[in-house]
Amino acid sequence: MNYKELLVNYPLVRKLSILQVIAYFGAWFSNVAIYTMLVNFGSSAFAISLVTAMHFIPAIVIAPLSGTIIDRFKIKPLMLTLLSTELCMTLLLLTINDKEDIWLLMILIFIRMSSASMFFSAEMTLLPKIVSGDVLKKTNEIHSIIWSFTYAFGMAMSGLVVNYFGVKTAIILDALFFIVAILVFFNIEFKVEIVHTKEKVLSMIKGGFLYIRSNKHVLHLLLLHASVGLTSFDTLVTLLAKNEYKYVIAVPLSIGITNAIRAIALMVGPFIITNWVNKDRLTLLFIFQGLGIILWGIFQFNFYLALIMVFLTGFTTTTIWSMTYAFIQERVEHKYLGRVISYNDMIFMLSNVLTTFFIGILADIIPLSFITIILGFAFILVAFYYKKVVKVLL
Repeated sequence: MNYKELLVNYPLVRKLSILQVIAYFGAWFSNVAIYTMLVNFGSSAFAISLVTAMHFIPAIVIAPLSGTIIDRFKIKPLMLTLLSTELCMTLLLLTINDKEDIWLLMILIFIRMSSASMFFSAEMTLLPKIVSGDVLKKTNEIHSIIWSFTYAFGMAMSGLVVNYFGVKTAIILDALFFIVAILVFFNIEFKVEIVHTKEKVLSMIKGGFLYIRSNKHVLHLLLLHASVGLTSFDTLVTLLAKNEYKYVIAVPLSIGITNAIRAIALMVGPFIITNWVNKDRLTLLFIFQGLGIILWGIFQFNFYLALIMVFLTGFTTTTIWSMTYAFIQERVEHKYLGRVISYNDMIFMLSNVLTTFFIGILADIIPLSFITIILGFAFILVAFYYKKVVKVLL
């Protein structure tokens, strides 16, 4: 079954995919606006990395509670509430005017990303109850392709909007997309049974952790998926635009184009390798991922050569993300799925945060190219970990 056939034969997947296109496309407008604001404010590398990390920290902090909420409450009202919260926080970004408002910016991002994280976990909990096996893997890939497409087009368009019309315009456009997403989601009917438990919240949180502890293969799968967090390059891209490429191209255009090129690779990659890759060949994908990042580090001195290497950094990422996520979805009991998915997102986001701070702290000590190369070699180690440890458990 190809992607087109999947969307035709599974109406709920198709409707959720349309929702993703709208919601994700809008989100990237405010991201470029936020990073451009930080550069305009003259923020330090650490301040930029801190704000970037605030996009990931919420998933770490709220994961135990969000997983319990997903397993306990009706999913559609919950997801509508979360989308509405994202809309409100996006509109409040219009109140950020100078460097003194960065603390407020981080609070708004924290609340917005908490809602986004829980929405994502709820959706990923729903998918394995709709489809399974290879269809689930391809559904994950569709989700990631949509993310990549909206990221690419959204980032590129946002770079243009911010550059020519300003930060505030981009934020307003972002809010409009969230309004449309709410209207679309309101008309989606779930035709799957969601089992809700009356177990106490603290007991459910504890039960989720105990389940992971007693199933070591699940823990290894969570760690494997978290390796994709090593591709958290927002701080790196922003610092390159600020310190290296500002003499070549405007900062918002540099951020937008770089992220767009990588996102195009994220989108194109699955179409080419999805039918070739399997659990035996996944090791090669990790190695290719690492080599692509290493080459990016080597050629960062030239903006245009770097764009070619940025494409390589994203070519296998979507497939790695999709396969490792499907491993988790298929090997966890449905009773614990919401909690394990949330804990997975917690570990994944922790990986993103550590990568972000790693870049932000070392940026004042060693060249950005060296930092990039180190991240590339980390994926070579992940390939070894998968082959010798995780693959044996599958």
